Amino acid sequence: MPKGQELNELTIKEASKMLENKKITSVELTKACLARIKEVDEKVKACLTVCEKEALLEAKKADERRAKGEKGELLGIPYLAKDNILTKGVRTTASSKILENYIAPFDATVIKRLREAGAVLLGKTNLDEFAHGASTENSAFGPTHNPWDLTRVPGGSSGGSAAAVAADMCLFALGTDTGGSIRCPASFCGITGLKPTYGRSSRFGLIAMTSSTDVPGPIAKTVEDASIIAKVLDRQDKYDATSAPVEKNTYEKEITKDLQGLKIGLPKEYFISGIEKGVEDAIQKAIEKLKELGAEFIEVSLPHTKYGIPVYYIITPSEVSSNLARFDGIKYGYSESKNPEAHMHSLYDIYAKSRGKGFGPEAKRRIMLGTYALSAGYYDAYYLQAQKVRTKIKEEMDKALEKVDCLLTPISPHVAFKIGEQSADPLKMYLEDIFVTGASLAGLPAISVPCGFDNGMPVGMQLIGKRFDEGILFRIGHNYGQATNWRKMKPKL
Repeated sequence: MPKGQELNELTIKEASKMLENKKITSVELTKACLARIKEVDEKVKACLTVCEKEALLEAKKADERRAKGEKGELLGIPYLAKDNILTKGVRTTASSKILENYIAPFDATVIKRLREAGAVLLGKTNLDEFAHGASTENSAFGPTHNPWDLTRVPGGSSGGSAAAVAADMCLFALGTDTGGSIRCPASFCGITGLKPTYGRSSRFGLIAMTSSTDVPGPIAKTVEDASIIAKVLDRQDKYDATSAPVEKNTYEKEITKDLQGLKIGLPKEYFISGIEKGVEDAIQKAIEKLKELGAEFIEVSLPHTKYGIPVYYIITPSEVSSNLARFDGIKYGYSESKNPEAHMHSLYDIYAKSRGKGFGPEAKRRIMLGTYALSAGYYDAYYLQAQKVRTKIKEEMDKALEKVDCLLTPISPHVAFKIGEQSADPLKMYLEDIFVTGASLAGLPAISVPCGFDNGMPVGMQLIGKRFDEGILFRIGHNYGQATNWRKMKPKL
């Protein structure tokens, strides 16, 4: 371990090697992360729940497993999970008042697989309520702050997870990505975030937002770490009908290959006016570095890109409206029926008053938009039409990827903005997703890799791959990461 480096600052790769060589224990590693959470989370506000006793118990069990000769890259590695992923016996709120005290009776499949691998759950992280947002300002429990500048947002909706990884509160975190919700905060916080192919990692146990695009994925300090996590998560799940049968991944072999002969597409519609100069410069320097490493660049065209945002913001609210219908104040979650001053006179009163108080403004906005788009007389004009254009976007991206190994684009036109700067303008906030919705609508894998800074704030580049070809993203991202020092940069808190 480099002199002066704390245990919580280690990567998964580094910590796993030290655990295997008995230089450290999982209990020591977990205590270091818990101490870091206590030290900085009052400022960052990344965590909603910290399970200190449970984490130390899991760490002790991991050490016992290693003592018996068991091996595993995630055995004894501490992590945090986004709070819309169910965790048995640990509060899961989705950052909403309506689920403020909800405790799940079972683990999501991704949590179950990490438990089996011996990873240590430290707690749950903040997000935009029900993952509705791009800044983590829409949480019922207050915004998360970017560790690089506490006056700025960390991105969203997995902002708590990204901020926690960037601030070294954990060695990795889980997020979910519906339309950029892993990639955007990874970019804003200067770390790596992978949106897997839709169907690659199980959605069972996720609190659904947009069922046709939601996917859980890793947020990590390096591309190599992200590949280690993905290796554990990427398996078919009998409990998830959208989970696809895929061949066993070989990510560890992929990342050792060089970039000679690889072709990377640059979609001209993603390199438009309006991108901040510092962001554009960072992306261009990344392209030059990849050329030095042997990659060839080809310009491609994705003309339906301009319809990505309107299509996404018809399909997403429509599915949100359907998925949030289950939170009605009856079966679980917050209910006004328990309030003696609520004066309930009918079942409708329970529904209306429970949802009225339980949901925040953005959740209500999306429910109303979606209900309208799905209503009689408007379904064909809005939702059905959006699905047709979505198919065009998918076909277009698939066709472009026949000519190249992957696509490279910016993640965002700018670096992280100030907290409160855009919260009064929902439409401007929706436009944050302009470069990230395409891969989501097409169900393609995409990764955010740090590639520079603009005015002291991190910039990320996006790599989009063919369906189920996460390996190429890890290969390119790892080669680039090894040839640069961006992944080693740390915020000063």
